[in-house]
Amino acid sequence: MSAAEPGRPGPPGRPGEVLVSFREVSKVFRTGSGRAAREVRAVDDVTLDVHRGEIFGVIGYSGAGKSTLVRLINGLEPVTSGSLTVAGVEVAGRTETELAPVRRDIGMIFQQFNLFTSRTVAGNVEYPLKRAGWDKERRRERVAELLEFVGLASRAGNYPEQLSGGQKQRVGIARALATSPELLLADESTSALDPETTQEVLQLLQRVNRELGITIVIITHEMDVVRTIADRVAVMQDGRVVEHGPTVDIFARPRTETARRFVSSVMHTVPDERDLERLRRAHRGRLVIVDVGDGIDIGGPLSDGAAHGVRFTIAYGGISVLQEQSFGSLTLELTGPDPAVQDVVEQLARVTEVREVAA
Repeated sequence: MSAAEPGRPGPPGRPGEVLVSFREVSKVFRTGSGRAAREVRAVDDVTLDVHRGEIFGVIGYSGAGKSTLVRLINGLEPVTSGSLTVAGVEVAGRTETELAPVRRDIGMIFQQFNLFTSRTVAGNVEYPLKRAGWDKERRRERVAELLEFVGLASRAGNYPEQLSGGQKQRVGIARALATSPELLLADESTSALDPETTQEVLQLLQRVNRELGITIVIITHEMDVVRTIADRVAVMQDGRVVEHGPTVDIFARPRTETARRFVSSVMHTVPDERDLERLRRAHRGRLVIVDVGDGIDIGGPLSDGAAHGVRFTIAYGGISVLQEQSFGSLTLELTGPDPAVQDVVEQLARVTEVREVAA
């Protein structure tokens, strides 16, 4: 039974089983010669695991190294140093011939679709099957099956120029699934799409993951993509993974400035400097930002403060739900006797993270 045949479950695997493993992996590009020679460390000492059956997001700004990282997985770029295994097979140092069996189990979808303009939709999906040596009847059945799965059965005879961007990407996904890979690499696969079409493509990728059991590594610079689809995420900056973990943890408690910038781009719960200026003008009390969410009780400290003359006003913030967990932040104005206000701040700090807003 194929792991990636539509309508059939993928391999069960084992919980937490590692499919892709980076161990101190670096990729260095050397440019120029002589005195003009220099090295660019696109991936720098990365240690990271991707678990079988998950959707793993890699996010970073342009030049962070995320696309190079994904190209290392299927050997499109050779590893300079370190160990990289896919399904237990060492990729680093392999020849093109030795990489062929590894690549057969990896599908890839691209930002600009990379479809053959001279081939029909069916012809594009059929292409990797021809290269794999499938007979004509088997190819025909597989193409029909895949186009039905991605919702393009009626478009089999069309050419790419007759399709919308979202339809082109669906063809790209069908083509990537053709040989039943166990790993799908998606490099900025929604960047060329409008928001509504992006959501449709992401929903399709979720179906690929859940119904076919295929592991997906998705590379993006859009935090909203990560929020929608990823189980876990790695944040890259200057070739290094600066933070990684469950997506809900990165959103709720980003530890690095890079992660905080990404989270703030889609989660408008923490005031930026412009908001803070307005809040300082509008609120003369003591301003503090507190994290809120499941299991965090700020009501106790605030109720206790009220008994000692401390009043609070919610000046900014919000709460969101991700993967069935609530999280967010509130900016509170506390007014009342200074000692009592200080006591409330200290009590809040015992149950959650508290950040002072400087006057």
